[in-house]
Amino acid sequence: MRRSRRSRWRICCAAWNLELVNVHRARQLARRLALQALYQLQINPRSWQETHQQFSDDPEAERVDREYFRELIAAIAPNRAVLDERLAIFSEIPPLELDPVEHAVLWLGIHELEFHPELPYRVALNEAVQLTKQFGATDGHKFVNAVLDRAARQLRPDEYGTPPGTSE
Repeated sequence: MRRSRRSRWRICCAAWNLELVNVHRARQLARRLALQALYQLQINPRSWQETHQQFSDDPEAERVDREYFRELIAAIAPNRAVLDERLAIFSEIPPLELDPVEHAVLWLGIHELEFHPELPYRVALNEAVQLTKQFGATDGHKFVNAVLDRAARQLRPDEYGTPPGTSE
């Protein structure tokens, strides 16, 4: 009769998977905190450094990927006008007329599509849609999905599966 031994592989993989889940969750929370910070910057303009500090001091920030949160705020906040120019290409609604939540989510989504190629475009879209469902207007997630889908088609043509310069 054979005795079955516990596989070390299963234990190792379980720990690795748990670590991946924790990293993913910390990134999700960083996006959520970044959304809140970008929303606040639209409502109460001040330096991104002050806003970053305020949100970093929040007890909720303990579970957040702080480095990713800082990178998002530092990259997006000072470049909102440039992101609005990009956004105007993909959106039928002018950026200044957007709801502040959807506006902030679109900044996050376009930034991730453009500057985080390690993040699959479908993940960037899904994260943006989930944030909009949680914080945005009732059907705002449909608008965000459509805009970011157009952005992904242009910014990530190889990954999206559309040859550059081709429109569908």
